[in-house]
Amino acid sequence: MNDDLVFSGVQPTGNLHLGNYLGAIKNWVDFQTSKKCIFCIVDLHAITSSENRKELSENTKQVAAAYIASGIDPKKSTVFVQSNIEGHSELAWILSCHTPIGWLNRMTQFKDKAGKNKEKAPLGLYSYPVLMAADILLYKSNYVPVGDDQKQHLELCRDIAQSFNRFYDTNFFPLPEPIITGTATRVMSLKDGKKKMSKSDPSDQSRINMTDTADIIQKKIQRARTDSLPFPEDDTELKDRPEVENLINIYLSISGEKKQNIFKEFSGRDFKGFKEALSETVVSRMSKISNEMNKLLSDKDYLNAILLDGFNKAKEISETNMREIKKIIKFYSK
Repeated sequence: MNDDLVFSGVQPTGNLHLGNYLGAIKNWVDFQTSKKCIFCIVDLHAITSSENRKELSENTKQVAAAYIASGIDPKKSTVFVQSNIEGHSELAWILSCHTPIGWLNRMTQFKDKAGKNKEKAPLGLYSYPVLMAADILLYKSNYVPVGDDQKQHLELCRDIAQSFNRFYDTNFFPLPEPIITGTATRVMSLKDGKKKMSKSDPSDQSRINMTDTADIIQKKIQRARTDSLPFPEDDTELKDRPEVENLINIYLSISGEKKQNIFKEFSGRDFKGFKEALSETVVSRMSKISNEMNKLLSDKDYLNAILLDGFNKAKEISETNMREIKKIIKFYSK
């Protein structure tokens, strides 16, 4: 077992945005230097919502392109599509038999996503934390980069792993640890600092898409909501100013600048100068990624070759582990 294996993934639901990049993909790039990394495109998770089932193949390629354009190196990391590996859904069923319904009833994300239509929500939306556990445990992952909203699901993954290990008197599954890094671990909407930046928000002005042009990015940041107060002098003035805090965190995460330097430069001023600096910083980083994504998407043979290589690597690991899991369970072997 590799004691430094990192696993994570993004759903191919279209409109990858700055939140996906800063909250996840940007940090993954750094892990490649010290850890073995497996980065999955979790298309099985995407179909829990009916609107995400359209153009699934094209969206999958877009996520793959975003990974590579952002700095994920397929020679160092394994990049593949979740549904191509049978072990994900097979292990999800096995683990579901070790997951009490009471544990799933405590998952707050289902309540948030299902809303008032809970009775009409698909079973997959309710049980997808078990599939997430299978994704992680199939590769015996040790670390999982997660946002604040996914910590509860990783805790469930650890509980499920312990439940399986106890029942079969084994230590087969490690207990994965969360990695929460960076200033902008949870990037918020440009229109409402209390809501997470989301692909599903009906307003395109609420997010910066990874494929947005420089002109569009500048306009979105200029229109981003702040408030009538001047730029804060320190952290204490960020209380009850979520939109301002969000923009500052985005700037810090991309620029690498120290927070005290930003306060020193902009405190007491209106937001025009800061937004101009933020626009320049975001455009400098994201336009390079957008251009590279477009190149990759136009070279489908190259992108397909990367995903095929990743599939072969993931297949070898997953099939080895599934054989061991079936021996532990004592399934009949033909």
